[in-house]
Amino acid sequence: MKSGKKVKIAIIGGGAAGMIAAATILEEWKNSAYEVHLFEKNKRLGVKVAISGGGRCNVTTGINDRNILLKKYVRGANFLKFALAAFPPLKVREWFEKHGVPLKEEVDKRVFPVSDRGQDIIKVFENIFSDKHIHLHYLEGIIEVRPLKDNSETGFMLRSAKSEYLDDYLVITSGGNAYSKTGSSGDGYSFAKSLGHMVTELGPSLNSFIVSGDLCPKLQAISFNNAKLETKLESGKKVSIAGAMIFTHFGISGPAVFELAAHLAFEKITPDSSLIINFSPESTMNFTDWDEAITGKIKASSSRAIVNILAEFLPKRFIEELLSLLKLKNVTGAVLTKAQRRQIIHNLTGRLTLTVTGRRPGDEFITAGGVSLEEIEAKTMRSRLLENLYFAGEVLDVDGVTGGFNLQSAWATGRLAGLDIVQRTGNSES
Repeated sequence: MKSGKKVKIAIIGGGAAGMIAAATILEEWKNSAYEVHLFEKNKRLGVKVAISGGGRCNVTTGINDRNILLKKYVRGANFLKFALAAFPPLKVREWFEKHGVPLKEEVDKRVFPVSDRGQDIIKVFENIFSDKHIHLHYLEGIIEVRPLKDNSETGFMLRSAKSEYLDDYLVITSGGNAYSKTGSSGDGYSFAKSLGHMVTELGPSLNSFIVSGDLCPKLQAISFNNAKLETKLESGKKVSIAGAMIFTHFGISGPAVFELAAHLAFEKITPDSSLIINFSPESTMNFTDWDEAITGKIKASSSRAIVNILAEFLPKRFIEELLSLLKLKNVTGAVLTKAQRRQIIHNLTGRLTLTVTGRRPGDEFITAGGVSLEEIEAKTMRSRLLENLYFAGEVLDVDGVTGGFNLQSAWATGRLAGLDIVQRTGNSES
C-alpha cells in the first residue's frame, strides 16, 4: 500500500457473512486509512438473519465438539475445519454477548437471543456501523463486477444502477438463491463466474415436502418430537433422520424434514419421479419394543379398543387413521390376532410410507452448492485465482442441516475474510 493511500473495501451482501466481515474490519483495523462500502439490496441489513428461527434468530449451536459439529455439514465440512476452529460456536456466543446481546441455549442445542428477537442481533451490527469508516449502500444492488489489472493498479470496478465504484478489495457475501423474498437471488454466482470462478451444481435445501394422497391433510397439525424418516437416494445410499416433524395440509415439515431435505438437494423429485419416505412415529422404538408395550397393555385390559390402547403412546387421531388404513379401527385387544398386531407394529416401525412428489415452493431456506471450494483458501476465504478477492457465507459450496449451523459457518467464514484483509493491510501505519 502506498503511503497516504486510503484502502477501499467493497462487500456485496449485508447478510450474516457480510455483516461480520465488515464488523471485523471496523473493529480490528489499526489505522484510519481505509473505508468500507457495504452494498445491500434491501432497505435494511440482515433480513434473512432476523427471520431465521421463526424470527428469533438461531444464532449458532450449542454443539462445541468439533467432530460432532462438522458432521452437521452435508457439504463443505472439510473446508470449514479451520474456520470453525478459529471462530467456533463458543466464540460466536462470546462475541455477541460482549456486544450486549445475552444468549440462551435450548434443550435441542439451538442458541437464541434471550429476548427471542432476531432484530437484536442486527442491532449489534447497526451499532458497529455507526463508524465513520463504513458507507452503507441500502437498496443498491451491484449489477457488474470487473477486475482492474495494470502495472499500477489492482482492484475492482463495481457498477450499480446508481454509480460506479473502484475498490482495492472485494468480499462477495451475497448468499444463495433460496428464499428470494429476502433478496437472495444468486447474484454472487454470476459475479463469481464473471471473475473466473467455477460454481457447482445448485439445489434447494432445508425445505418442506409435498406428499401425495389424503393422509397428510387428515393428519394436519399432528406433530412428533422424535420421528424417523428414511429413504434411499438415486445413488443407492440410504438416509435416516430422527427428529421433530409435523404433518401439514400439503405434506410434511419441521426440523427432521429440513435435515432430510439437505441430503436430497440434488435428487429429482416430481410427480412423475416421486420419492418414497418410510415413516416411523417414534425413532427410539423398534419392533420388539412396540410388541412388548402393546401386548402388555392388552394383557392388562383386553376388553379395551386397540385404538385407545395405542393412543396411550401416540396421538389418537394418528392412530385412528392408521387403524382405518389397516381396517382395524373397531377391533378390541381381546380379538386382535398376532398377525394383526404385527401388521400394526410394522406400520409403526417404517412400513408406513409417504410418497413425496415435490418440494414446497418458495420455502427452501438454504442453497446447496456454490462457489467451488477448490478455488478458495480455507484459512482466509481468499480466492486462489484473483488477488484481493474473497468469498464467504452461503455463496460458497457449503451447507449444513437446520439448527444454527448455516449461520455459524457464515459468521466463521465472514470473520476470516475480514481478518485477512486487516492482517494484509490494516496493521501497518500509513
